[in-house]
Amino acid sequence: MAWRKSPQALVALFDATLPDDPRVERRKMFGYPAAFANGYLFAGLHQEDLILRLPAEGREEAVRKIGARPFEPMPARTMRDYVALADAHRLDVAKVRPWMARAFTYAQSLPPKPAKRAKAKPAKKPVRK
Repeated sequence: MAWRKSPQALVALFDATLPDDPRVERRKMFGYPAAFANGYLFAGLHQEDLILRLPAEGREEAVRKIGARPFEPMPARTMRDYVALADAHRLDVAKVRPWMARAFTYAQSLPPKPAKRAKAKPAKKPVRK
């Protein structure tokens, strides 16, 4: 099953609510915009959903207050620590920005991920004639 592209309104909301902080690293993940801090994904898009990484109490509060649900990129594959906001593009920036900030703060509270070492490239095999 092919994943659907995120609506432009959702991409605009994502861009508008990302913290303006030099520690935020923007990347693409599976073709979708994503934001990392301290080496951890803290926010991103997946199809029509805005994805946020929150601590346990934040996830519970997001479910109650803004209709979030546990994030399952595929059926029965729940990503721990993440919630998805369906129809987030219908929410205004002022409502989403505090949740984005909480996700960023949570990622900053986690121990830094060690830098990955570059993989060694295999030696070229001699060409036989």
